[in-house]
Amino acid sequence: MSDEEPLKIERRGSIALLTINRAERMNSLSRATLHAFVGAKRILDESDIRAIVLTGAGDKAFCAGADLKERKGMAENDVRAQVKLYREAFGWLDDAPVPVIAAINGVALGGGLELALVCDLRVAAPNAILGLPEVTIGIIPGAGGTQRLPRLVGEARAKELILFGTRLTAERALGLGILNRVTESGKNVVDDTLEWIEPLSRGAPIAQRSALGAIDDSFRVPLEAGLELERLHYDECLTSEDRVEALAAFAEKRKPVFRGR
Repeated sequence: MSDEEPLKIERRGSIALLTINRAERMNSLSRATLHAFVGAKRILDESDIRAIVLTGAGDKAFCAGADLKERKGMAENDVRAQVKLYREAFGWLDDAPVPVIAAINGVALGGGLELALVCDLRVAAPNAILGLPEVTIGIIPGAGGTQRLPRLVGEARAKELILFGTRLTAERALGLGILNRVTESGKNVVDDTLEWIEPLSRGAPIAQRSALGAIDDSFRVPLEAGLELERLHYDECLTSEDRVEALAAFAEKRKPVFRGR
């Protein structure tokens, strides 16, 4: 696979599948790859998208982080601009109104793990290795790792993992709560992820969007304000046609057909 298309976008039914397409460079994040992520935001304009799955090409790496070969030739201000670009490239995934799931098919280190942490859910192949080793090369995580990892594993554990540059097996990452699921040996992680999230394609889009918004809001405001925001998100569901359909389906003993209205 070539750098001509650093990010491949395809549809799997109502799921948008994004594949970092740089297997020969361990799917590392070059400037072109980050700009491709920025451009990929257009998939949110497709109203029938129910979830986004993010993975890497090949079977060795989800994403090995920054492209250090490219980074070596950068001046300090170039690196600063690149770090700023991470926020633009990944920010829309963080705020996406549909669930975003990382299918981690191998190594996820540095910016690669930070990209996975942007996602709402994470599934990994059993051979995956995860970590934020930046301090071992004289820097710190610069794409949100110091902020998102503590929210998953707690302050003390996050400090340990970041300060020691610890590399985690998939099973240990699952135990720490970084992963939601580890694919069984011999099964393709993308196929497993698509099967696992199949209920999302049948769920109520407005309710899913509202639930994601309410949970995300809980990290940004005090409890009382969060409870008020939860009420507003709930009201969005209350006035939807999907809620009426769910009640009718329950009464008629059938599965609801949600239309996102």
